[in-house]
Amino acid sequence: MSKRPKLIATDLDGTIVRHDGTISARTVEAFSKANAMGIHIYFVTGRPPRWMNEIRDAFGFGEAICGNGAMLYDLKSSTVTEEWMISKDVQIEVAHRMRAAVPPISFAIESHDYYHREKSYVPRWDIGLDNVGVERIENAVRGPAFKMLARCSGGEFTSDEMLEVAVRELEGLVTVTHSNAKESLLEISALGISKGQTLAKVAGRLEIEAKDCISFGDNPNDFSMLEWCGRSFAMADGHPDGYKFSTGIARPHDEDGVAIVIEELLDLPA
Repeated sequence: MSKRPKLIATDLDGTIVRHDGTISARTVEAFSKANAMGIHIYFVTGRPPRWMNEIRDAFGFGEAICGNGAMLYDLKSSTVTEEWMISKDVQIEVAHRMRAAVPPISFAIESHDYYHREKSYVPRWDIGLDNVGVERIENAVRGPAFKMLARCSGGEFTSDEMLEVAVRELEGLVTVTHSNAKESLLEISALGISKGQTLAKVAGRLEIEAKDCISFGDNPNDFSMLEWCGRSFAMADGHPDGYKFSTGIARPHDEDGVAIVIEELLDLPA
């Protein structure tokens, strides 16, 4: 563990993207130096591709894994190169099971060319994409989706409470996680799809072992990635369970915690 990593994978929001949406010059410099040294850089996020332009513009290099592992995304060409989707029938079954278990729940779905929500689903980040909504998400399901979103818009349950129910009710059907403990929001992917699973896939294609990879993240959707990598850092201001899945703790994201760790790693021998 005393050598430089061959691959660096990082979450975005709450990890290298600050609460005000900016990325510090120190962070860009640390990643730029790593890239110049030949280290593979992966931005691994729950974001959809449409939210990646600012990352492309800030860095100008690296590869992306979007939708919590559902997509490989080429930042330079702005194209999805590979994807793992939730089928139409599974989306409908998820909605059916979760409505029965959590009556206040509402849904949204995301695919390449559309984002749809139920009227009772109050969006925070996608305001303006669907200002009409449908009564039930089943009426908007047209085909495979890379992500389903489920929330209690009235805040009746926390994200952690919702996740506990969903893991039980949706076992063997989909993968469920969340990326914000304060939003009463679940993020649902195809069965077996996670940040860690997809990162392992791309690292294997590069013939890079887990011991030569390092990752950074702040919330449960990052835990699979933190756990897979030989070295990993949960953010000090992230989810309280982060330390259980990581080998270390980085300083808070607004204090350039990731950049500080990378700077130290780059001083190690190759």
